[in-house]
Amino acid sequence: MSLLAADRPLSELYDAMLLDLDGVVYIGPRAVPSAPEAVGKARAAGARVAFVTNNAGRTPARIAEHLTDLGVTATPEDVVTSAEAAARVVRNRFPTGSDVLVVGDTGLRQAIRRMGLRPVTVATESVVAVVQGYARGMSRDLLDQGALAVARGALYVASNADATAPNEWGITPANGSFVRVIAHATGVEPIIAGKPMRPLHEEGILRTGARNPLIVGDRLDTDIEGATTHGAAGMLVLSGVATPLDALAAPAHQRPRYLAWDVSGMNQTHPAVVREGTRTRCEGWTADTDGGELRLEGTGDRLNGLRALCAAAWADDTVDPTGPSVHEALNHLGW
Repeated sequence: MSLLAADRPLSELYDAMLLDLDGVVYIGPRAVPSAPEAVGKARAAGARVAFVTNNAGRTPARIAEHLTDLGVTATPEDVVTSAEAAARVVRNRFPTGSDVLVVGDTGLRQAIRRMGLRPVTVATESVVAVVQGYARGMSRDLLDQGALAVARGALYVASNADATAPNEWGITPANGSFVRVIAHATGVEPIIAGKPMRPLHEEGILRTGARNPLIVGDRLDTDIEGATTHGAAGMLVLSGVATPLDALAAPAHQRPRYLAWDVSGMNQTHPAVVREGTRTRCEGWTADTDGGELRLEGTGDRLNGLRALCAAAWADDTVDPTGPSVHEALNHLGW
């Protein structure tokens, strides 16, 4: 798999934009600067937009309100959360009214209730499942109750397994880190409902009616791997968690079809990346992998330099993606 060229904006080539939120549309309480204009421009081009997030802490209504406050017009129906996907996993296995212990926040409790299940916080014998999602105020008591119920045999479902999330202070622990507490204590691994598993993006595709969606995210192991799982095109943005080195070293199942600085890349054309022998060209940049070493020369937009480097490294398995030549090439681009 390699990078694709696009001679028209992606929002004209794909019928729906499935956008991650954290690191793509906003970081903590602030919008990514390009996001409000980019979302409006994609919609004006005829693309449908859904906000597909592994964050299970807040309700779709709260997220839509936050987006609107940031200048990104959104309704609750535009927002698809991993809480909803996790609740459906449980509902498909147990009858209406079953007790589900919720280790998480309001968004997860409401999603459980909307599925006709009963959210509880104590590990009684009636608990059939434990559903865990991110909560900024995650308490030791909830983790204890969740571990007790899982140890007794309750189904264990996690909304997502993201280890970290970006916020205004930097990279901080996310749901996947707290999931390890219960998993380590009980020896039971949860069913993962969110990205990169299928349920979350399937809901986004269902809501938009997409036939040919573009999946946009800042994480290789959730957003881009999720796109690969669906056979859909993924665009990696560099406004959140993933670094240029992460992109260059990505395994085959986590390689994006497009690279962009931020979400505005969905409204832009994307240059061709051409491989000839050991040399890979993108606009004014050329990457060479002769002898298993990665070398870069050229001028112009340094994102095109990264495109050339990624395509070169992905095409030649003799290149060590963590080797000194890779770091030297990225240093040449200012990273």
